[in-house]
Amino acid sequence: MTTRVIIVDDQAMVRAGFAALLAAQSDIDVVGEAPDGAQGVELSRRTHPDVVLMDVRMPEMDGLEAARRLLAPPPGGGGTSHALQAVGEHRPRVLMLTTFDVDDYVYEALRAGASGFLLKDAPPADLIAAVRIVASGDALLAPSVTRRLIADFAKQRPAARGKPALRLKGLTERETEVLTLVARGRSNGEIAQTLVLAEQTVKTHVSRVFTKLDLRDRAQAVVFAYESGLVTPGEGE
Repeated sequence: MTTRVIIVDDQAMVRAGFAALLAAQSDIDVVGEAPDGAQGVELSRRTHPDVVLMDVRMPEMDGLEAARRLLAPPPGGGGTSHALQAVGEHRPRVLMLTTFDVDDYVYEALRAGASGFLLKDAPPADLIAAVRIVASGDALLAPSVTRRLIADFAKQRPAARGKPALRLKGLTERETEVLTLVARGRSNGEIAQTLVLAEQTVKTHVSRVFTKLDLRDRAQAVVFAYESGLVTPGEGE
């Protein structure tokens, strides 16, 4: 299947470079570009891309606000993916582009449901791989960078832990174990080995965790695990 991508960045050279690189791939189709967040949101709603490459810092509307608008549930949708499907709402996967890996905007975008972030100076192969990973429905979790970022900001927000911690009570003991390992950057295969389970069983547990906690993907799961206090920075490294 072809992955439909739009690029939202205020630098024309960046948009042109990324577009040329991605369009050269047989499985990726660049269906549009926009110079700011507001136009990016409008373009996304018109073209229904699978993946949005979103710059963090832009004039008019920054990438964080644009990501929130694209990923927010519709009014009365209840916040779940099932509700979104029921009303036919399109929510693309959002991959944030940034110059700095430690960035409050990026953290907030991950909380809002972005599927990961990529440094603008990353090698071309990394950009292509990132689009494919996000399009496949997984989160782009570079453990050494993303988990450090989330851990750093979670330490600054201890007051936010009360409500997330209550939501943990809805998980079974096994689901809690799985979420803990997801938050530590383990793949499904590694979780299966650790818990001595079939990988398909792990996939089922991960899916149930996401549904119960209303999480979009692994990026949001890592944020949730740290903010709820289930995992603490430096633990289990």
